[in-house]
Amino acid sequence: MIHENLKPFPAGFLWGSASAAYQVEGAWDTDGKGPSNWDQFVRIPGKTFKGTTGDVAVDHYHRYQEDVRLMAEMGLKAYRFSVAWSRIFPTGKGEVNEKGLEFYNNLINELIKYKIEPILTIYHWDLPQALQDEYGGWESRQIVEDFTNFAVTLYKNYGDRVKYWVSLNEQNVFTGLGYKTAMHPPGVKDEKLFYQVNHHANLANASAIKEFRKYVPDGKIGPSFAYSPAYPASSKPEDILSAENAEEANSHWWMDVYAWGEYPKSAWNYLESKGLAPKLESGDLELLKEGTPDFMGVNYYQTTTYEKNPLVGGVTEGTFNTTGKKGTSQDTGVPGLYKTVKNDNLERTNWDWNIDPTGLRIGLRRITNRYKLPILISENGLGEYDKLEDGDVVNDDYRIDYLRSHLKAVQEAITDGVEMLGYCTWSFTDLLSWLNGFQKRYGFVYVNQHEEGDHDLRRIKKKSYFWYKEVIETNGKDL
Repeated sequence: MIHENLKPFPAGFLWGSASAAYQVEGAWDTDGKGPSNWDQFVRIPGKTFKGTTGDVAVDHYHRYQEDVRLMAEMGLKAYRFSVAWSRIFPTGKGEVNEKGLEFYNNLINELIKYKIEPILTIYHWDLPQALQDEYGGWESRQIVEDFTNFAVTLYKNYGDRVKYWVSLNEQNVFTGLGYKTAMHPPGVKDEKLFYQVNHHANLANASAIKEFRKYVPDGKIGPSFAYSPAYPASSKPEDILSAENAEEANSHWWMDVYAWGEYPKSAWNYLESKGLAPKLESGDLELLKEGTPDFMGVNYYQTTTYEKNPLVGGVTEGTFNTTGKKGTSQDTGVPGLYKTVKNDNLERTNWDWNIDPTGLRIGLRRITNRYKLPILISENGLGEYDKLEDGDVVNDDYRIDYLRSHLKAVQEAITDGVEMLGYCTWSFTDLLSWLNGFQKRYGFVYVNQHEEGDHDLRRIKKKSYFWYKEVIETNGKDL
């Protein structure tokens, strides 16, 4: 559809930005916080860029008031943040750490003071290490009870003020990188275990959403899914089938469960034939259906293009670009299902991520047509090298171009009929980029933090900060 005129962004649209506790807070062992799986994992030599850790990150724990003031000056309408589980329960369960509860209470109140809608993410990858040590964390069904208790504790303490909640962030990523590629904690490669771990996460997600209805009846909750819509490499039927395989195995496998409480049939049959399907117990499917969301959270960065992958001699595991050296990623695949291939119609970032705003529109329409749920874009942004120039200037025009093109795609999707709740950029300030250290920057606000030496963590507004401020002021009329 090529529209002559685009519909305006709706009144009350949540113009936001997002972060994760481990990537911004620092204060990793302050005020009673217990160690998380990431606090341990980053100490393994060679796991992160130049051995960077989140011990300090960008020190949001001590500087949250300054950061919120910067949000207010921008006119930000919403801020999505996550709660560090081990800051609330140092060992994952048991006695509550009051200092941890107090920090998020203060952060929420500070946001509300400036009329910024808090969007609380319950889990953004930082599992209490004590639970990993005790029973394998997500490997055990015990996680469902402990996660639900953690969520209910947050509902009781913050549900009077927080009305938008994200249950799990990028479940497909933390389970996949944790149990298929071993790139994230706990660093395991076990495909059958991956599918079982993912099932436990589905149960935990549904259980937390079910309980949410009791404690925050006037709120909205949903998971955030890292969606990479699948394209076929050509019009050859075998490539189209490969893209269908990828869409079902890599997207429907999660979103169907979220929205309907059901696993997609052909993917389930395939996994069952390979002996990989998760073990279901009595009551599991009923629980999944009882914990469906109010919206679908979408973290969108790129599309992926697929072609046929032969059953014999096909491509398997490739490599991720975690160095920022363009062109170093390698294609990956599952023999008999699909193989990724470079899309020459798209530009790529220095981390080899496709830049495809139209893909966002396509993805939003697919979700709308399949699930008929409102959508919150919980993450979208550009990770790149930023240069701090003389006079504390960062000319990140490439980020403005990226965000402008993706917001135009969102507006086109709204005109198509997609119901959008809001748009959260990743991220507000620069932050620790998991495996990539501080070299890969996403924020509107430059933070003087690096891998080596001492740095003062000064906050410096980039060019994109002022651009987004104007976008918010005009409700997207002036992109």
